[in-house]
Amino acid sequence: MRAETPEPSDLVQSVSRAFRILEEVGASSAPLTVKALARRCRLNLSTVYHLVRTLTYEGYLLRTRDGQYVLGSAVASRFHDLLASFDQPPEVHEVLRHLSAMTRRTAYLGRFVSGRILITDLVEGPESPYLEDLEVGLGVAAHATVIGKMLLSELPRARRAEYLAEQGMPRFTSRTVIDFEVLEAELSSLGTGPVLEHGQFRDEVSCVGALVRRTCPDESWAIVASTRADEVPAELVWHTVRAAEDLAPAF
Repeated sequence: MRAETPEPSDLVQSVSRAFRILEEVGASSAPLTVKALARRCRLNLSTVYHLVRTLTYEGYLLRTRDGQYVLGSAVASRFHDLLASFDQPPEVHEVLRHLSAMTRRTAYLGRFVSGRILITDLVEGPESPYLEDLEVGLGVAAHATVIGKMLLSELPRARRAEYLAEQGMPRFTSRTVIDFEVLEAELSSLGTGPVLEHGQFRDEVSCVGALVRRTCPDESWAIVASTRADEVPAELVWHTVRAAEDLAPAF
């Protein structure tokens, strides 16, 4: 978000620095020392000591026996709070789990949350690539992903234009559609069947999605599966469509 949002004039530096520490610890594959955190965050060592002690006291960091730090249980608690805020019936995750188990691919659920298209649930599958930008709670590049395109197609043109103007339409691959009118033509041709996408968000990654429609566009859901290929197997399309049909009663 820092790259897209101007820095507020009343930014609280200590809070910002604490989040930088959490991000560094979370991104690391191994526990980190305070000195390593100070170096990575480009902060004064004494400042990092104070922030780390506070974060540990509040449960957001955990100190290991050898004096290094990993994420604490409070982070997991906030993640569960995030999931609860999406107000999804418990059977939704079971449908995604079944789709992933049957296809060995990663299954995603996308929805509008407070006016933004977010990933609200997922189940990883071994035959799909890990996409670090598609995680629960994160917004999606609506112009370049099946989730985004299906949900955008439910909106009136004026709202789509407003959404994309705010989000931007950056290029991710040579196939990414970055022209609004070209995207409009693509969205108008989607119809009511499954939607396919090939390499627009990541090279050599394809996706298939199916929409669970509501009368109010902001309440529709998009269920998507990804695969490591330039084409989507027919079996994956079939299972994704069936999963969307299974989700319809959850409304």
